[in-house]
Amino acid sequence: MKLDLPQSRIDVVLEAIRRGILTHELRPGQALVEAELASQFGVSKTPVREALKILSHSGLVQSVAYKGMRVQTVDGELIRSVRDLRLLVEPEAVRRAVSEGPAHYLDEAGRMLETAREMIEEGEDRAGLSLVNRDFHALLYAGCGNPLMRDVMDNLRDRTALISVVAWHEAEDRPQHPSGFEWDEHRDILAAARAGDAERAASLTAGHISRFFERVLDGSP
Repeated sequence: MKLDLPQSRIDVVLEAIRRGILTHELRPGQALVEAELASQFGVSKTPVREALKILSHSGLVQSVAYKGMRVQTVDGELIRSVRDLRLLVEPEAVRRAVSEGPAHYLDEAGRMLETAREMIEEGEDRAGLSLVNRDFHALLYAGCGNPLMRDVMDNLRDRTALISVVAWHEAEDRPQHPSGFEWDEHRDILAAARAGDAERAASLTAGHISRFFERVLDGSP
């Protein structure tokens, strides 16, 4: 199916490939051939090439020597690396945001939380839900007042979304889906942030990150 391209061709192709990866339509390790993707989307190879470059920087795509672009694979090393960096930076970013940041970010985070609840009730569009969860976290730390801290966290957003989707895919047969745990914990973090309790919000964020990666690593290679 060809894409309607009312905006930048690169942006549209970028989002189409990102969604393909986050729905498992494009699987970890799968080759991403420019000519094939260009034909599928009804565009030239140039916007595909540029989109793949952007996705390689965000961690959804990897360049393999002599083999070209592939969907990023998820293994224990990647999971632990993302976990360690998030635990070092994100709780402190949330603490600063609650202490010093404007309230409108938390209002938007509340709307994201409600959107996630509706998506879970309607059957969990995994790609959409992972992106909503990603944006929820970004809004919690957006007001931290440190642009470099935000950049570090933003750089991990797509990697975390990919790890989430892989974990959810592997957890389909479990009694309680991971998204239920995550929503409850997001609700508690937001409640602490809205109450102005920066230390509790930071502590809950750290616990949330730790438990999420524990669940993922339980089923990882």
